[in-house]
Amino acid sequence: MADKLFAGLAYEEVVRKYTQTVAGVCLTRLQIWADTEDCFQNTFFKLYTKSPSFKDENHLKAWLIKVAVNECNNYLKKNRRTISIESVKEQPSYHSEDEMDITWALMKLPPNYRDILYLHYCERYKVKEIAKILGKNPKTVMVMLKRGREMLRKIYGGDEA
Repeated sequence: MADKLFAGLAYEEVVRKYTQTVAGVCLTRLQIWADTEDCFQNTFFKLYTKSPSFKDENHLKAWLIKVAVNECNNYLKKNRRTISIESVKEQPSYHSEDEMDITWALMKLPPNYRDILYLHYCERYKVKEIAKILGKNPKTVMVMLKRGREMLRKIYGGDEA
């Protein structure tokens, strides 16, 4: 494995450096840890087997996110058995603490909004970068970012200002 370099990094370094990012993308998309692990592994497997060349580390990171999103989408198409958080009627007693966590709030949003808000706030991508990664128009991403913020505001019960 040490022979392959990706944007100047050995495979093991890439996995170590981008584990959090890829896992975060997959978990916000799938909401189930076991499914997340599958897509996470497939993402890094594709990196190793396809051995694409990258201009720099930003290109590598964007590629990993794009592949992770596609892996999750393919997984969801094949396995429609997942249960959304919204469909669960009884929440555990600790649910009020969880509501204050952005991750909990993101899980309540539709997948497309989750992806955009996660990439913007957690991964610190700009609108144009998100549009490129997700294959969307930048104006669409801006609108979805605005609507996603409004949805989060409703979840948190914040002001409408």
